[in-house]
Amino acid sequence: MAQICELVELPLRHPQLFKCIGVKPPKGILLFGPPGSGKTLIARAVANENGAFFFLINGPEIMSKLAGESESNLRKAFEEAEKNAPSIIFIDEIDSIAPKREKTHGEVERRIVSQLLTLMDGLKSRAHVIVMGATNRPNSIDPALRRFGRFDREIDIGVPVEVGRLEVLRIHTKNMKLSEDVDLERISKYIHGYVGADLAALCTEAALQCIREKMDVIDLEDDTIDAEILNSMAVTNEHFHTALGTSNPSALRETVMPNCSWEDIGGLENVKRELQETVQYPVEHPEKFEKFGMSPSKGVLFYGPPGCGKTLLAKAIANECQANFISVKGPELLTIWFGESEDSVHEIFDKARQSAPCVLFFDELDSIATQRGSSVGDAGGAADRVLNQLLTEMDGMNAKKTVFIIGATNRPDIIDPALLWPGRLDQLIYIPLPDEDSRHQIFKACLRKSPLSKDVDLRALAKYTQGFSGADITEICQRACKYAIRENIEKFSQIVTHWHYARRSVSDADIRKYQAFAQTLQQSRGFGTEFRFADQPAGTAAASDPFASSAGGADEDDLPKVVILEQMSLWNVWMISEIVFVSTLLLCLFLYAAGHFTFCLYSDRNHVSLIQMDKNGYGAVAGGVSWLPEQLDDEPKAFCLWFLNGVVISSRASTGRAVDGALCRIGKCLDIAGEKSRTRTRNAM
Repeated sequence: MAQICELVELPLRHPQLFKCIGVKPPKGILLFGPPGSGKTLIARAVANENGAFFFLINGPEIMSKLAGESESNLRKAFEEAEKNAPSIIFIDEIDSIAPKREKTHGEVERRIVSQLLTLMDGLKSRAHVIVMGATNRPNSIDPALRRFGRFDREIDIGVPVEVGRLEVLRIHTKNMKLSEDVDLERISKYIHGYVGADLAALCTEAALQCIREKMDVIDLEDDTIDAEILNSMAVTNEHFHTALGTSNPSALRETVMPNCSWEDIGGLENVKRELQETVQYPVEHPEKFEKFGMSPSKGVLFYGPPGCGKTLLAKAIANECQANFISVKGPELLTIWFGESEDSVHEIFDKARQSAPCVLFFDELDSIATQRGSSVGDAGGAADRVLNQLLTEMDGMNAKKTVFIIGATNRPDIIDPALLWPGRLDQLIYIPLPDEDSRHQIFKACLRKSPLSKDVDLRALAKYTQGFSGADITEICQRACKYAIRENIEKFSQIVTHWHYARRSVSDADIRKYQAFAQTLQQSRGFGTEFRFADQPAGTAAASDPFASSAGGADEDDLPKVVILEQMSLWNVWMISEIVFVSTLLLCLFLYAAGHFTFCLYSDRNHVSLIQMDKNGYGAVAGGVSWLPEQLDDEPKAFCLWFLNGVVISSRASTGRAVDGALCRIGKCLDIAGEKSRTRTRNAM
């Protein structure tokens, strides 16, 4: 306000100051900001304080169907203002009558822009007329209007801070009947992103809540209301909290505010602690960071298996620190129109800055942040342009704006390394599968509102669900509830009977891959082109890991290190001939005996992979056989599993014995394959 008064009050009241110095006073001021921030109200207040004539021009009212009438209306407005000087001409929604001429398709808009430029240039320097414009889209205004001599100054009427919100609340509640428990200072602290219009709507909604409580004792058919009822009505603090639950900031009307908390997330205590230090502390204790001269981190990357609560964690931290939350699905940003995807990214970041403190959450980040140049068939490089815009917005984030960026992905290996540099998504947090204690807490969180039978042992369920993700455990609870509802029993005993029908969504192979991601990211902040998976920790039990060594005294270099680089499905090979697959295994065995590499088989639910390893202990999947239970009979499935049980080479120390056993198995497999081929031939004949 002080800047506006200086630019308006001095030229209108004391023009001799500018004449003495020999400069021209400013002619125009452009106010821009989100809708409802008070741009029109500020212009009226300035005119009223200075006793100036106020002439309001609404942009759409200038437009006319008749040729030349729009320009004539604009000229009349400026002539009227000069006659009643000192005066202020206020053009509301100026972007509707002065858009960029190169982007308009009609001649009327171009003529109006030209007329407005001529009128502003024709204003006498000492005519005591100030032109003020207001818009929430400053970048859509014609650039010729934004130069010196026309709209000299541009003032951002942003979202009010805590002190400003408190002053606005006091203005809107000065005529309201408030209860003694209403704490406006506390309310203003937790309504981030609210502009003046939002605060007025909040006060109105709180008053309506007070009226709704008295509707049961009010007779609407009577013309008068009992004075005792009117005297008992007062807006309380509870009414304001109820109104807050039904209202959002105008900038975030299309977004859904999260209502989950730490209680909804079982386990992950270390992750919660790190999120509190990264996101919650800068919001609640900014003075501590200023004291130590430290800039808080701006970005966090969640990575890990699907279904482990990455999205839920982002919502919970936003709710815990009372920050606004904007969720962006990666594929939603990509469009077929050139340049529109980049504009969408800019608008999202601009909205987050206006709603600060805000948590900006990018789900499925790998869909828009893959390594540049790796997109095949990307017409025009749209994905690369979106990533470049994303990096630019992250680098241009104002340090004073408390906007935190959280990305979530289950494919960290394809994320562009530039996104993980310091100052961007520099905090890398691995979200693992829950351990037994975490699974127990997840069961408790999922079932805290459900009636449980006394014989339900959640600790036993947590023990039996080794390798299950949080989403899998939630599915177990939902299935048990469905069975209980189906049988119309208000207890939870069915969960013990039916929990085992749920299938894991994350395989053992995926678990090892994500553990390798986490181990690699601790050593390097980015991914190179030759990414390799690390080994399992030493001492892992062989029962839980098929690649663990059976020889405890072997040297660490002799233990095979499994590195899964690529899985190649041999489904088509299996359907053509089993001989091809078995011959591949036989060849690998002879190469193993010669010392070129080791190999082993690994079965993962409905996929069998052949992992070949070189002399250094690193290798790749040489092939695999996949089957679907509904597409194959039991014989091929049993064949794969039976062959797998005989051919698992886990240590160089058992080479001879393992090769002999494997050759014996291969001979039997060849007999089975030959018999199957003869059976097919007889059936065909």
